[in-house]
Amino acid sequence: MKRHTLATRLWHWLNVLALVVLFMSGLNISNAHPLLYWGKWGFEAKDAWLEVARFPGWATIPGYYSLAAARHWHLLFAWVFALSLLVFMIASLINGHFHRDLVTTRREWRWSAVRADIASHLSFDFHRAGSKFNFLQKLSYGFVIFILLPLMIFTGMALSPAMDANWPWLLDMFGGRQSARSIHFIVAWALLAFSVVHVILVLLSGPLGQMRAMITGGRR
Repeated sequence: MKRHTLATRLWHWLNVLALVVLFMSGLNISNAHPLLYWGKWGFEAKDAWLEVARFPGWATIPGYYSLAAARHWHLLFAWVFALSLLVFMIASLINGHFHRDLVTTRREWRWSAVRADIASHLSFDFHRAGSKFNFLQKLSYGFVIFILLPLMIFTGMALSPAMDANWPWLLDMFGGRQSARSIHFIVAWALLAFSVVHVILVLLSGPLGQMRAMITGGRR
């Protein structure tokens, strides 16, 4: 059996591309109004809970300030991001990836097992005891796939003025458009932090083998 199914590999690399473009174009959009608020409205600095630093051109798409161009990039790759996630979720339910690799057992939730897993990570021992992922990996991947990524999609949708007429309940769910914008910003940086940790762990656990497996599928 392949370590990573074709659906997982395709989604992984599409997701990398989409998240990079979304993040960098999002920084360009942030430069247009670098203030964050809670609630339904906000404009003045005195009402903001956070003033975001202005991001340099090398960190944005496009590499110069253009709100219109950044929005075009953002919307295009938002579709790539959302549709690829949907296809991956459906494929993972069909091929058993979610049940086989991400579902945790009652034994794994015992404090002794969790403590041992944390100690193994701190000592750079990533042995999985016959499983594709250990408990911390299952927990982090599950949190990202089922909470953070859908949050990015739905808060992004809530930022569209079309939601006022079509799905007003979506705005109410997040407490207003400005709250949705703040949550969108926070989740984007949380995904960046996860990606950085993910890359570091890959580098520590055999980058050539890990990369080869994510391209060719590898073997369990």
